[in-house]
Amino acid sequence: MLKAITETEVDELGDNHIMTGIETPLREDAFQLDDQLKIELIEEKFFEIMNILGLDMEDDSLKGTPHRVAKMYVKEIFSGLNPANKPKIALFKNKYKYKEMLVEKDITFYSNCEHHFVPIIGKAHVAYISNGSVIGLSKINRIVNYYAKRPQVQERLTIQIANALKEALGTEDLAVVIDAHHLCVSSRGIQDVNSSTITSSYSGKFLNEQNRSEFLNYTGFSK
Repeated sequence: MLKAITETEVDELGDNHIMTGIETPLREDAFQLDDQLKIELIEEKFFEIMNILGLDMEDDSLKGTPHRVAKMYVKEIFSGLNPANKPKIALFKNKYKYKEMLVEKDITFYSNCEHHFVPIIGKAHVAYISNGSVIGLSKINRIVNYYAKRPQVQERLTIQIANALKEALGTEDLAVVIDAHHLCVSSRGIQDVNSSTITSSYSGKFLNEQNRSEFLNYTGFSK
């Protein structure tokens, strides 16, 4: 049985932005339960949450909500927790001998803040320089969305995307920038609807100021 965190401990943490590591915190037995059983268990728990809030669970509009939420959690917005859902990556030879950077920008993603379980909505911009292989463009989007579909911290999301693409492409010449709005900032707490958070990861040739500036110019960050 896990020890519940006390209200005093919650108050001490406050709205501190905490990232405990690069890997998403998962228990070793995280995948012992199959998806269907997870949906059933979450449905029961979410029914209780709604009931505790005082909602009439006999109302036709609310009856199906616990199941819809449970299915959404497991099959959609947190599907990136399951390694079985990681995109399969196929590489192709760079037959065109293209030696400049390739930029995929404005990749829209939806994630969830792991501190409040409310949405993070943003765009990722990715660039790499081929070392002899290229990746299908849609696979970059799929990798971004795979890591986004889990409870996240933006810094971790940025690093996870960068590391996955470097491993897939076999190159360190990679850049990732993420610009995102956090609903834990805009819909609660300070309720600032205008601010966004920007994070980045540069490695290899993108540590060179000229290459990094070129990438930022393409993505509109150098204005």
